[in-house]
Amino acid sequence: MKLTLTLLVFMITSQVANSQNTNDDTIFQFTVKNIEGEDFDFSSLKGKKIMVVNTASKCGLTPQYKKLQALYDKYGKEDFVIIGFPANNFLRQEPGSDEEIAVFCERNYGVTFPMMSKISVKGKNMHPVYEFLTQEAKNGIVSSSVSWNFQKYLINPDGRLARVVSPRTQPDDPSVISWIESNEE
Repeated sequence: MKLTLTLLVFMITSQVANSQNTNDDTIFQFTVKNIEGEDFDFSSLKGKKIMVVNTASKCGLTPQYKKLQALYDKYGKEDFVIIGFPANNFLRQEPGSDEEIAVFCERNYGVTFPMMSKISVKGKNMHPVYEFLTQEAKNGIVSSSVSWNFQKYLINPDGRLARVVSPRTQPDDPSVISWIESNEE
């Protein structure tokens, strides 16, 4: 009886421990397609701060591309990278193909930061990267929803979510610059 009770307590304790958030997932677990259709492995960014942003070409916030590029020009040679994910989730403001989006970004804003293939950032077809970014159960930090184009997710050098930045907050906002320049993980 004592052995059975001990085993039962052990099994319950193990189940409770396993159900608690011991999430070791990071952004580095993902490989996606870039805008040219080639594999892009997030693990190649280990040790860098990452800004992930959903983009659109026909949005009132589209001029943020200019500030994103300026940020990348200033900090991209250090330990910082911007990853753009075109998405057509908000009022069909990104209707183009990957090729059309790439031409638009380069021609109008001189974008040189990595752009990925167009994905869905919400709803039933949400891309796994955005499931990770928006679900506390997957990122271990916070749940959020993508409220509009140009929402920014800041990722620490260890691949973990640091914070979510509103679409209307400019890429060069002092709080973003402070995070990029800080030695904080």
